[in-house]
Amino acid sequence: MNEVSKLLEELEKIREIAKPLVEERWNEFEKLRKEGTEEDFFSELSFCVLTANWSAQGGIKAQKIIGYGFSHLTKEELSQKLREVGHKYPEARAEYIIANRWIIGRLRELLKEDDPREFIVKNLKGLGWKESSHFLRNVGFTNYAILDKHVLRIMHHYKLIDEIPKGWTKKRYLDYEEKLRTVANDFGEHLGKFDLYLWYMIKKTVDK
Repeated sequence: MNEVSKLLEELEKIREIAKPLVEERWNEFEKLRKEGTEEDFFSELSFCVLTANWSAQGGIKAQKIIGYGFSHLTKEELSQKLREVGHKYPEARAEYIIANRWIIGRLRELLKEDDPREFIVKNLKGLGWKESSHFLRNVGFTNYAILDKHVLRIMHHYKLIDEIPKGWTKKRYLDYEEKLRTVANDFGEHLGKFDLYLWYMIKKTVDK
């Protein structure tokens, strides 16, 4: 049995118990895509800014507390709230979020594009390939991989990749994403849901 087959075998072991949680979370993403306001989208975008070099759980906690405040709080107010929830870089992340406010009012149109990821990478602060993919997955895009450290460790362990990169170029991200897409297809799910199954395999929970 090759290493990819072993990974698929491990995923099959958790499929039945994870599936209801995955479907529930995916329904939330699709609902946000269909019904979300500009402030909802910007809150989710800011959540993804916060999770870079931090954690999804920390980002979820911050998002619950700050909510639509991402759209209007001053830098001092926003950085103070980020300090209160324990963010490692409260001032820098507050600066990124405030710098991104120009996109409010344009997000729904952006999300109608087939592939808005590169625009986000090039034009918004604090959102590289991973964070942009995270945001787009969380608003219901199916075709992006969130190559965070946990997913990369799995890919390396099961010999999908030779090394865990210290940084990203567009070419490398897309190459790694394609390797993961092949496994997702073998598992019978698109990349968006596949990431949630991987997350359950790692953490025994389905976050976002």
